[in-house]
This record gives sequence, structure tokens and C-alpha cells, in this order.
Amino acid sequence: MPNTQVKTIEEEMKYSYMDYAMSVIVGRSLPDVRDGLKPVQRRILYSMYEMGLTHDKPFRKCARIVGEVMGKYHPHGEAPIYDALVRMAQPFSLRYTLVEGQGNFGSIDGDSPAAMRYTEARMERLAEEMLEDIDKETVPMMQNFDGSLNEPVFLPGKVPNLLINGSSGIAVGMATNIPPHNISDVVDAIIYYIDHRECSVDDLIPIIKGPDFPTGGILFNYTGLIEAYRTGRGTVRLRGRYELQGKDIIFTEIPYEVNKSELLKKIGELVKDNRINGIQAIKDESNKEGIRIVIRTKKDANTDIVLNQLFEHTQLEISYGIINLALVDNVPRVFNLKDLISEFVKHRFSVIRKRIEFDLRKNEEREHILRGYIIALDNIDAVISLIRSSRDYAQAKEGLMKNFSMSEIQAKAVLDLRLQRLTAMERESILREEEEIRKNIENLKDILSHQEKIYDIIKRELSDLKKRYGDERRTEIVREEIGTRDIEDLIPSENYIVTFTMGGYIKRIRLDEYRSQGRGGTGVITEYGEGDFPKQVFVANSKDLLLFFTNKGRVYSIKCYRIIETSRKAVGKSIRNYLELEDDEVVERILPVTENRKGYVVFLTQKGIVKKTSIDSFRNIRSTGIIAIRLRDDAIRDVVIVDEDDDIFIYTRKGQVVRFPSSELRSMGRNSTGVRGIRLRDGDSVLSMSAVKENENILTVTEMGRGKITPVSLFRRTHRGTAGIKGQKLSEKTGLLAGASKVMDGDVIMIQTLKGMTIQFPVSQIPVMSRNASGVKLMDLKEGDRVVAVTRIQSLQ
Repeated sequence: MPNTQVKTIEEEMKYSYMDYAMSVIVGRSLPDVRDGLKPVQRRILYSMYEMGLTHDKPFRKCARIVGEVMGKYHPHGEAPIYDALVRMAQPFSLRYTLVEGQGNFGSIDGDSPAAMRYTEARMERLAEEMLEDIDKETVPMMQNFDGSLNEPVFLPGKVPNLLINGSSGIAVGMATNIPPHNISDVVDAIIYYIDHRECSVDDLIPIIKGPDFPTGGILFNYTGLIEAYRTGRGTVRLRGRYELQGKDIIFTEIPYEVNKSELLKKIGELVKDNRINGIQAIKDESNKEGIRIVIRTKKDANTDIVLNQLFEHTQLEISYGIINLALVDNVPRVFNLKDLISEFVKHRFSVIRKRIEFDLRKNEEREHILRGYIIALDNIDAVISLIRSSRDYAQAKEGLMKNFSMSEIQAKAVLDLRLQRLTAMERESILREEEEIRKNIENLKDILSHQEKIYDIIKRELSDLKKRYGDERRTEIVREEIGTRDIEDLIPSENYIVTFTMGGYIKRIRLDEYRSQGRGGTGVITEYGEGDFPKQVFVANSKDLLLFFTNKGRVYSIKCYRIIETSRKAVGKSIRNYLELEDDEVVERILPVTENRKGYVVFLTQKGIVKKTSIDSFRNIRSTGIIAIRLRDDAIRDVVIVDEDDDIFIYTRKGQVVRFPSSELRSMGRNSTGVRGIRLRDGDSVLSMSAVKENENILTVTEMGRGKITPVSLFRRTHRGTAGIKGQKLSEKTGLLAGASKVMDGDVIMIQTLKGMTIQFPVSQIPVMSRNASGVKLMDLKEGDRVVAVTRIQSLQ
């Protein structure tokens, strides 16, 4: 039986996938560090060179070019070839285009190019520089896919294409994202490197300055740029350029590779969803002269805030990750700035040396022939006699070689000489040419024997490129960190009433939307969705952090000013527009927290469990939320912030109160469950919780609109886990407790009912009464209505 090697499927998959990965890395996605081109780009330019499509020749159909490339060198389908051809012709994609297109080659709005049968193309003059000297054996050649033709492994690349045009591509397990640069800056940096080859990356950075994108823009995060140049990896920020004309914000440049049409669509959606406020209209006035996006702001809008919202929520500011990954000898490698320049210089040194060696060889061959001519002219009569007496060409050639010591090449050249070259004038011309050739040979040998002269040629060629193609920078580099201004610095510090409904709708309303009324009034209407009613109403500052605690024991956070501001009669917006909640997750409690607030967050569950956790544990919360409390077949009822010297009050619907020092609770981690806070009697349930001090007062309000204020000192301390003491006298006339919280002098309370009625008045109008009192009438209720929310508005006078 034949001896065959057996492989497991795992081994076969491993090696097959590795072969595939290397094929993608080398043959498709990554550029060569020498010419900065991917294989498809190189094959397009080489095919156009073979077709004679130089910048001064007529355009040819792209379909013909694509067919030439696919049939000869790149058998991977016409679509990727045409896509690459189109990109090389788009001035918004390449800093220096290599192909000149005629027809529809797409737009910055994301419009697709016309079909290749309609468009035409030819090489840009700069692309011809990439191919210069390719016919002088300056680069290695390899067989094409079927072995019928030869193609270059890389181009001679007089132009530092990798640096001036950059490259981007995703391979298998790796990606490249090299930004484009200004050709003048790149040339200056390369020349400096040639003159100072021991220089550091930091010496080159001030010369090359930074990326220069075709669409301009303003680049910042300079430390990220320095990191990229030093290590080959880094991240910068790029934002559009704008100017202010009255209340209009006019963007004249947008970040690189941003689709303008999609950008405008996104801005419109954000304005519609009230995530960007203050914009009245958006107009796209762009034309062939350039970008012009006009954003008209409202009369009362703060332009700085609108700009910051645009930069934060849209692609008018993007993060650009730099990865200087390229192939060197078919091996992927990450390069720092100096390495990129040194590899280009090494490449050009090799190309120029080979070009000089080619020219030297051709000059020596010509000199050899000219010497044969001179021998023949010096012996013209004998040579003519020999040729006339010879039987055939071969005999004449042998005679010349034997009688005049000519080489075979010289003898053939003499026999091919036209008679007109035998004149005296032609003799002088041959002698002059021979002398000139000899000088050329001496000069070429001198260059080959002195490396610095080759470097001088590189510098001279680069300076010529700069002179012919150099232009002004388009991207502004900002060394200072501009970033987005902190939006909170621009937002006035104002108190709002925040309402959150059972249906999950939230809004914030200015305090002056509510008119203050006397005790006993009927209130004003606050609208909610049909069949919806308030679940929580509280006062928060526009700059407060709102913590959202859910039925799953998780916590989310957003700033208060991000909540939509509306009138009393607006429904608000679903909380799911702000938080990434799971399908079966609902918000149970919202807690406003000021920036520098210290202390602890105390949780109260429906089963009377309490837990204390440091407030610092909730400062930085990811968008998907974090665990706040571990629940066991339970749900959050209330959340408060306490200090070490606070007492904790827990109220039940039947008027029971437990008061115990917060110090009885030890601080626990977010993932813990807590301990018993109150022992509930049959038929009773937890209502709310407060953090209080000895000199403060407690407000209680019943479902039927009766209420009172009771000093904290009238409630004796017990311990956590007890059933508590009586805190309110209840009857059919009062109903169960609807709300209970601490109040202070100058506070205002707001009472809301199931049918959406609201009343607001100072707590000074509510009498102070004992624990066992039932209270006085605070609000007239219509039949079938009852109090569902009681809110304390602090120090509003």
C-alpha cells in the first residue's frame, strides 16, 4: 500500500487557514512598504503603463482597463479591480490621486460611481513617477497567475506613496490604517533623514508635522499622534472645520472618510429625538467649490452647546486609529515614522543603484560598438575591400574579427553600418559620441563607488517632486488639547421637576411651570400618556447625575440635563431612549446625586431588606449598567443617600415607622444582598425611606389628601429588623399612607393624584402634629381620585 501521511481535521484546518490568512495578508489587504501599493493597485498602474495611458494620452474606457488587469494579472473579479481604480481617482479618498478619471467616479455623499462601461481613465503624472525606470531592470519581476507574463513585485516608486497617500485595509488577524501626509513635509523629512541618518523619531516629527487628509479638518490629541509616530500605533481625534456667521454654524470641511449625506441624516435624526437641542434648520450648500453645511441655530440657543453636542454625537468629530502596518519582504510589520522613511530610502537606493548599473552596462555596450566603428573608419579601404571580396555575411564577419581584432558584436555592427556613416562628418560625430560615452561611464562608475552620491540623487529627485507637486497643508494640527468643552460648563445650573411614570416615560419641567397654591386647592393638570400615571416625581439640578435602579438590581446613569425638557402637558420620552435596558427590565427608582456628594447609598426592598454601599461605587457606570444589589425574589422599593450621623426612617403603608442609626449598617459591596431593615406585619408593605437628623421634621400624606408634619424627636430609636412604632393614625377617612419624607423650613411640597392633578405649596402651611394625629386636609380630591406621589421641593421660596 502507498505510504500516505494522515492528518487530523484539526491539523488540516490549522494549516489551510494559515495558508488562507497569509494569502489575504500578502496578496490582497496590506501595502508593500516600498511602493505603498496593494497588489491590485500595483497591477492597475502597471497595466495602464503597458497600455500607454500616460497623462498626455487620450482617456480609455475603464472597462477596457479592468479587463486588461483581470485577464493578465488579477483574476479576482472585476468589482474589486474597478473599486480600487475608482478610489485612486477620488480626490476625497487619496491626498494625491494616481488616476485621472473622466465621468462619474462617485462623491463624498456616498454616491456610487457609474458603471465601468461609462467611465474613462488614464494615469496621473504622479503615477508615471511611480513607474519611472521600470524598464531598466530596477525591480524584480515575477510570473503572473498562469505563468504566461511577468509583473513587477513592486514598483520603482520615486514617490513616497505610502506616506503621502497612506493606506487602509483589513487582513486576517491584523489591519492597517496609515494616514496620508503632505508631500512637501514628507520630502523635507526624508531629506533630513538622509543627512542625519542617526536621528530619532522625535527629530523627524516637527518636520513632517502630522497627517494631511484630503478633506482637511482639524487634528488634535497630539499625544496620540506622537505615540503613533514613535511606536506605529496611536489614536488621534479629527473634527470638521467651521466658522460662525451670526447664529449660523457653517462647516467647510468634514473629517476624512465621513459620508456627508449620512452625516446630515444623522444630525436630523438627533434633532428630531431631542438629543441635540437648539437647531432650527440644516442646509447642504456644498458644490464643486467645496463643502458648505449650514446649521442654523434657534434664537435662544447657545452656539457653544450646539457645537459640543454635534461633536459628541455625530461624525463631525471622529477618532482615527493609526496602525502603521505594511509588508516588508512579504512579512507584515508595524513601523514607526523613522522606519517608514528608512525603508523608502533603502528602496530608492536599491532602485537607483540598479538603474545606474543598467545605464553603465548600456553605455559600455555602446562604447564597445563605437570603438568597432572607429577601427573600421581608420581602415576604411581595407574593410571595404574585405567585405567586397567575401562570399557571404559570415565570411565577412570572420574576416573583420581575424584581420582587425574586432569582437563578434563589433563585426556585426560594422557590417550593419550604413554607408552614409562613412563620411568625414560622421566620423567626427562618432568620435564625439565615443568621448561622451566614456565620460558617462566614468561618471557612473564614480557614483557606484560613492554611496553618498546615490543619496544625493535621491535628494535631488525628491526636491524636484516637491517643486512640481508640493502644495499647502489642508489639515490643521493642534498641539494643545482642544477636545470638547465640558458641556456642563455651558449649561446653567437650574432646578427641574423630573417626573417618571409607570409606563416608563420621563421628562423634566421648569419649576415655574407650576404655580404655587394654598393648602386645600384643587391643583393644576400635569399630562401623562393615556392610562399612565406618575411613579416618581422629584427635584434635581440640571447638572446632577441621575442613578436609575432597576427591578434586576442594576444601576444606570445619565446627567439630568440630557433628559428632555418639556412643558407640563407633554408626555415626555421613553426611558429606553436613554438606557440600554434589557427587554424585561424596568426602572424602579431614580436617585439624583450631586457631583461632590459623599456618603453612602442605602437600598430598601419590598421585603424590608436594607443595604449600605459607598456612593463612590456608582460614579463610573458603563452604558450597559452595573450590579447595584443582589436580589433574591425581591424588588427595590426606595433608595436614599445617607451620612454617617444620619438615622434611617422606614415607613410602611399602614403607618408603622422604624428609626435606627445608619451606623448599624456596615458598608457592603455592590454584589451583596443586604440585611433585614424592618419586620412587616401581615397585610402591610414598605412605602418609603428617609435619611434624617434629630432636629428635622417628617411629612406624611395619606391617600385621601390629609397630612401633617411631625418632629423626628417624637420618634424613638429602635433597631433595624423590628416592627417599629405607630407614626400615623389611619382610618377610612384618611386611607393608607401615600407618601412620607423629611422636610425642612423653606421647602415646598408637590402632591400628585392618580388622575393627574397637581398642587404645590410651602410646608409652612402644614401644621405640626403628634405621631398619633391623622392630619389636616391638604388637597380636595374628586370622586375616585387618590394621592399617588408626594414630592419635596427643597428651599423654594
